[in-house]
Amino acid sequence: MIVFPQGFLWGAATSAHQVEGENRNNDWWKWERSANLKETSGSACRHYQLFKEDFDLARSLNHNCHRFSIEWSRIFPSSGAISREELTHYRNVIQALKERGLEPIVSLHHFTNPLWFSKLGGWENPGSQGHYLNYVRRVVEEFADLVKYWVTINEPMVYVYYSYVIGAWPPQEKSFLKARRVTANLISAHTQAYKLIQVIYRNKGLPKPEVGIAKNMQAFVPCKNNFRNRLAVYLRDKSFNFDFLNKLAKSKTMDFIGVNYYTRSLVETSSWSLNNVLTRICQDNHSSLLKNSLGWDIYPEGLVDLLLRLKIYDLPVIILENGICTMDDALRWNFINQHLKSIGIALAKGVRISGYIYWSLLDNFEWDKGFGPRFGLIGVDYSDFRRTVRESARIFSLVCKTGILEQ
Repeated sequence: MIVFPQGFLWGAATSAHQVEGENRNNDWWKWERSANLKETSGSACRHYQLFKEDFDLARSLNHNCHRFSIEWSRIFPSSGAISREELTHYRNVIQALKERGLEPIVSLHHFTNPLWFSKLGGWENPGSQGHYLNYVRRVVEEFADLVKYWVTINEPMVYVYYSYVIGAWPPQEKSFLKARRVTANLISAHTQAYKLIQVIYRNKGLPKPEVGIAKNMQAFVPCKNNFRNRLAVYLRDKSFNFDFLNKLAKSKTMDFIGVNYYTRSLVETSSWSLNNVLTRICQDNHSSLLKNSLGWDIYPEGLVDLLLRLKIYDLPVIILENGICTMDDALRWNFINQHLKSIGIALAKGVRISGYIYWSLLDNFEWDKGFGPRFGLIGVDYSDFRRTVRESARIFSLVCKTGILEQ
């Protein structure tokens, strides 16, 4: 039996573009059409209209928090125009959470950028931080009275990797130089946003907020145990998992570390080229582990190792995303169960973990993969947007209610 700490955060997450629908003013909306994707976000889950019903379901499942993102392009549809209507909408969203006893954990940037911002060069532009900070200032001043937890940037290195290293996401660049520039700008944007948020709360006489990032972390494992693969594992672990955190720790701009954990990467290099050493994975299906519907290995052991390594920062950790896309709901509960056991091991070894947030509350638009991957505790029928609570969600709800995982 694992007994989780008093006050532990239990919940699930969403992100604006993936669930709201009709986010027409961001770079993804435009890119989905120009890239000829099989499916575009369209109405997504209609969460923009149905958020109260969705939060009722979350409350019925004994969640005590909910992580969601604010869509920057709704607040600033153009660089100089603030939408009062959208600020009111998100205030209603946050109030709906509070009324249901759900602690709001608010992400300010979750992959999508306003179209006007991307036309200025996006995060490559040296002025990107200023535009982002204008948005942060407006949103935080608006909602500081209702929000304790802020996530400045979701998965910065995932964004950099897919958008600027392998070029799979907008703006589809393949440049290590641009990737480094964007990474530096994101680090600076977070650092300045952290300080700005703290100042806003002080000026308002409000209790100190909790500000962090959502850092995707992967377990990197060599496929064949040779020197080149071991070196590749070291470099990827350093650059993807820890460099960003080290910079933020040095500037003392994290109150907690948000961890998003899904899988491992089985590293198999075939040459000494930089691209090969930094990106190539096993192509020969050498993994015998169970997988989700996207082919990602299920590897809860990796979460234990990463959490133990985070002890060096001496900060509380919140699991901000952990989940599985599958049509096998028994496998979904098994995934949650095994990862909660991993968290229990880390807690017993002295890691300060203060929450577990499953990805995701709803089935949703999974970026370039479309609507096929089913991550939700709650299923969505996209023909009529009917919600169905899965059995795995009901089993998980008992853990949320009691704070105890029976073994």
